[in-house]
Amino acid sequence: MSNKSLVEKVRELLRSHGRPSREVYFDLENSGWVPREVVEAMIPYYYERGFGHPSITHKPGWEALEAVYEAKELVAETIGAKGIEEIVFTHSGTEANNLAIMGTLLASRNKRGRVLVSSIEHLSVIFPAEKLGERLGFRVTRIPVDGEGFVDPEVFKAYMDRDVVLVSVQVVNHEIGTIQDVRELVGIAKDVNPDVVFHTDAADAYGKIPLDVDRLGVDLLTISSHKIHGPRGVGVLYVREGVKLEPILYGQLSSEKMWPGVENVPAIAGFKKAVELAFNDFEGNVAKMKSLRDRLLKGILDHVPDVLVNGPLGNRRAPDNVNVSFLYVEGEALTVELSLRGIYVSSGSACTSRVLEPSHVLLAIGRRHEEAHGSILFKTSRYHTLEDIEYTLEQLPQAVERLRRISSLKKQ
Repeated sequence: MSNKSLVEKVRELLRSHGRPSREVYFDLENSGWVPREVVEAMIPYYYERGFGHPSITHKPGWEALEAVYEAKELVAETIGAKGIEEIVFTHSGTEANNLAIMGTLLASRNKRGRVLVSSIEHLSVIFPAEKLGERLGFRVTRIPVDGEGFVDPEVFKAYMDRDVVLVSVQVVNHEIGTIQDVRELVGIAKDVNPDVVFHTDAADAYGKIPLDVDRLGVDLLTISSHKIHGPRGVGVLYVREGVKLEPILYGQLSSEKMWPGVENVPAIAGFKKAVELAFNDFEGNVAKMKSLRDRLLKGILDHVPDVLVNGPLGNRRAPDNVNVSFLYVEGEALTVELSLRGIYVSSGSACTSRVLEPSHVLLAIGRRHEEAHGSILFKTSRYHTLEDIEYTLEQLPQAVERLRRISSLKKQ
C-alpha cells in the first residue's frame, strides 16, 4: 500500500466521524492534551531565550542549562531525591525504562545472575530485560501476580536469592491501576541480597499517589511527562547515588552523562510547568480524579450488564484508573463506536492494540482471551468534569447494547 493511500485512509476515517455533539478524552494512558499554561511555558525556549545547547558556554546555552537544572530540582523535590545529580532526563518513559534495565545489566554483565520482573510490567521493561538479559547470559523470570495484579510477598521471597542482580516492579500498573507495595518488596529483596538493584516504573504513579524514593527504598525510578499532561518527549530516570549504570547510547557530550544528544529544552520547561500544576494542589487534584473515577465505575456497573472489573477496587487502585471488560463485545469495535459518539478510550493493552494481541497484563491476572479482548481503559483527569462522566454513562450503555446485538460473541 502506498503512503498516499495510507494518508487517504486516515482522512476517510476522520471524515466518517463527523462532529460529535460532545468530546471526552479518556485515553490518557497513551497520550493526552497539554494545558495552555504548559504550552506557554515552552514557547519562549523556541526563540526568545534558552534556545542554545545546554552544554555550550554562551548565554543561550546557560539559559538552557538553567531551565534543565530548575526542572531537575523540582522533580527531585517531588520524589524526595537528594538533588539534581540523581535525576536523568531522557526523551520518554520508555527510554528511561530501557536505560534502567539495560544500563544495569550492562554494568552487571560479569555477574550473569538472575533478573526478576513482574508479569504485568510495561513492555518497555519486559522486552529489554528478556532480550538483552538473555543475550548477556542472565536468567530472566516473570514473577506471577494474583487476580488483582498484586505480587504476593511470600511468592516474591521464594523467587529471591543472592544471584538476583536486578528487580523491576511497578508502583502502579499502567493498565489495571494496581498500587503495589513496592516498599515491602524492596525490603525482602535487600534482606536477601543487599547489592540487588531495585527499579520501579512510576510513570502511572507520579502525580497520582505520594512518592518518596527513600521511603520506597528503590534504586531506580521512572517518570513520564505525558502522564501528567506534560508534553511528549520527556522522560525521567531517578538514579540513586552510587548505583552503577552503563550508558546504552553513545554520541556527543551533553549535560546528561547517561543520555547523549541535545536536550529538548522547550519540552523540559513544559514538563516543569506540568509538575507545578500537578503538585500545587496535589491532594485536591487526586481527590477529583478519584471522585470522577468512582462515579464512572459505579455508573458502568449499575447500567451495563455482564461487565468484569480488571484490577482491585477502592484505595488499592490508582485514583484515575477504570479498566473493565465488556463481555460479548470486541474491545476494538467498542473503541470505534465510542469514538463516533465523541468518547475516546483505549482497548486492551495500549502497546499491542493495533496488532490485536490480548493484553499480557490481563492474561497474567487470569482473564481469558475473549475477556481481555473486551477490555476498555478509561483514565480520569483533574480536567474532566462531572458532565463528561454523565455524558459517557449516557452513551456507553447504548454503544455496548448496539454492538452486542450484532456481535458474533454470544452469551452462552
